Amino acid sequence: MSNLSLYLISVLIWGSTWIAITYQYGRVAPEVSVAYRFGLASVLLLAWCLLRGLNLRFTRREHGWLALQGALMFGLNYVCVYLAEQRIPSGLMAVIFSLLSVLNLLGARLFFGTPLPGKALWGVAIGITGVAIICLPGAAGALHGGGFGSGLAFALVGVVAASFSNLVSQRNQRHGLPVVQGNALGMAYGACFVALSCLLAGRPFAMDPSLRYLSSLAFLAVFGSILAFGAYLTLVGRIGAGRAGYAMVAIPVVALLLSTLLEGLQWRWGLALGTALCLTGNALVLPRKGSETTGSDPVPAPGTQKPTARMKG
Repeated sequence: MSNLSLYLISVLIWGSTWIAITYQYGRVAPEVSVAYRFGLASVLLLAWCLLRGLNLRFTRREHGWLALQGALMFGLNYVCVYLAEQRIPSGLMAVIFSLLSVLNLLGARLFFGTPLPGKALWGVAIGITGVAIICLPGAAGALHGGGFGSGLAFALVGVVAASFSNLVSQRNQRHGLPVVQGNALGMAYGACFVALSCLLAGRPFAMDPSLRYLSSLAFLAVFGSILAFGAYLTLVGRIGAGRAGYAMVAIPVVALLLSTLLEGLQWRWGLALGTALCLTGNALVLPRKGSETTGSDPVPAPGTQKPTARMKG
């Protein structure tokens, strides 16, 4: 698939998953819903790998890196997201999470030595300023109440975990780990990590049989987890975590529209100004036209790697 197609899949699906997560609240604890989501996604994806004959044998070291990716991306990241959305609107959560593109660039510079042009530095500063304005007391009106502070804290921890997981994924693909099998095992590790955390915390593994819960769980597992992550992480491998992160420019727009229509999100000056600055900052970190394939040491697209005796998938 072309890079444009992969971006559209990521943006449209992830732009709608923020509102879908809110349909998961009720009888089931948020952390347990995360375990259900990625447990189901991993089972489906592992079954797909077996049907396609994709190799699932990896060394212990490779399993260690996949476990780290899964614990960060499909574990800590999403537990924080689910807990945050209990306290702040899904559209606002998406705007805060757009900091991912900024953190990806900084992380790619720190860990991979990817150049950081002057325009990108301006984008980093403007994007962070936008999120800071949203977080000012009273800037977003009625949003600052009923646990907004803790929701913000969960959101920030989640976006940092997501950024580290993107960098781990980029590292894994550079070392020849395929996206599909990596996602399947990473989701399994992430689900196990969250499930173990729930057991230690005494969270009951309840189930909500309602159509609202089950349909949103299926959408989040199949579309939000398997398809969107597959598309996005393929981009990470092709053009790097920094450049792939600019999908975060469009995702908040979709999420804000849905949040306004379905959650009654009320726009205040702080939310409007902060969102505008955040999206402007993300736009400034976009690569120049024609440079999207010039990321730092991009790896081949999944399926194009030459097979080895150790890993043929």
